[in-house]
Amino acid sequence: MKRPARRRIDIALCGSILVGVMACNPFAPEFDDSTGPNDSILGDARTVDGVFQNVRYAYTFKDTTIYGQLLHSDYSFVYRDYERGADISWGRNEEMRITYELFRNVQRVDLVWNNIVALSSDSSNVNSVVSRNFNLTFTFNPTDVVRVDGFATLTLMRGNSSDAWQIIRWRDESNF
Repeated sequence: MKRPARRRIDIALCGSILVGVMACNPFAPEFDDSTGPNDSILGDARTVDGVFQNVRYAYTFKDTTIYGQLLHSDYSFVYRDYERGADISWGRNEEMRITYELFRNVQRVDLVWNNIVALSSDSSNVNSVVSRNFNLTFTFNPTDVVRVDGFATLTLMRGNSSDAWQIIRWRDESNF
């Protein structure tokens, strides 16, 4: 008579183990909530570093909404056309159109901001000029990859020291 009771315990134990194993799906791990609800992969645009972090985010995720929030309404992009011997510039609307088309036509964008070469701010901390090197890689397809190592000077502006910075001028100082 002891054998059937032992067998029922073994079956119950195996059943419990089987249910436990079935409940643990290695292909559907638990949600990682180790970051807090206020944590974000976006930077704090009230800091200069946060602006650069957000530009990188916008390029990495091809997010024109985030990118557009970083650009002041009076934004201008300027670069030197060495063949013409002249500076070429455009405004915010053209920048957004070009960026949208670029993001739409590339598979991947990788932007690495290197060291800040120069940083100056006015005494009220509402204007700042930052010069920084960068590495930019556009992958159009596996056989069409364009790499650019450049230098940019960004002029940042905000209403007061507690507001978010916006880029009012981006001068590409790269020699292509």
